[in-house]
Amino acid sequence: MKLGIGTYTYMWSIGFPGAEPETPMRALDLLEKAVKMGVKVVQFGPNLPLFEIPPAALGELLSFSRQMGLELEIGTRGVETTHLRRLIDFTLRCGASLLRTVPEVDGRVPSSGELTELLRAIEPELRQAGVRLAMENSLMPASAMSEALRECDSEYLGITLDTVNSLAVPEGTEEVAAALARWTCCLHVKDFQVTREWHMMGFRVEGRPAGQGQLNVPRLLELLNSAGAKCNAILELWPPPQASLGETIALEHQWAEESVTYLRTLIKE
Repeated sequence: MKLGIGTYTYMWSIGFPGAEPETPMRALDLLEKAVKMGVKVVQFGPNLPLFEIPPAALGELLSFSRQMGLELEIGTRGVETTHLRRLIDFTLRCGASLLRTVPEVDGRVPSSGELTELLRAIEPELRQAGVRLAMENSLMPASAMSEALRECDSEYLGITLDTVNSLAVPEGTEEVAAALARWTCCLHVKDFQVTREWHMMGFRVEGRPAGQGQLNVPRLLELLNSAGAKCNAILELWPPPQASLGETIALEHQWAEESVTYLRTLIKE
């Protein structure tokens, strides 16, 4: 297991509608941040898609990543066959071997049967390319994802295990991890804190630096190791908004440093 960062480590720095920094973090900035922090893996998600970068800039980025010995992982959304076929080719072009996606698009969650059919359609091309498709748990129940993977039974189909996303289903972190550990080929380490609202009618879920929230990271890593999972650990963060966007971005960078320092005590590369 290698430790890495990704575009969802720095969501505020990259920006999104409603939160646009004056100088957004670019793809090359993220690689330079990885080098500075001493991590070896960088995952690009759909919030900063490499697929849309102009050829010259992409060439510069790939050259830099090779020079610095960085391992890239590519991210997208959806499991539609034509789309994934394009992304498999792009993943190979980037020298990567893992393609992360989420099964749902625009809020529509496929059934386990639909997912199985789509995965079977693309599996031969993944196998031929030597690329692993890692689906992230989000709005799809862990049982449905595991059922589809069991039906397909391929080492080129697996899971990006996110430690918080499934609260929206709702399913607990340990429940999801236990159900999906054997298929996990990418881990998103995202620590969190659940607290009651002051009026006691509901809960607030907020991010925390790794090791400072309610996520039991050592137990999670032990579970994955026991299941024989072969994956990298990518740090993701959910910093709550501060008084200004600049302060929020500063907090995000602080949390990233604190998190990597903590995770290095557990992940020995």
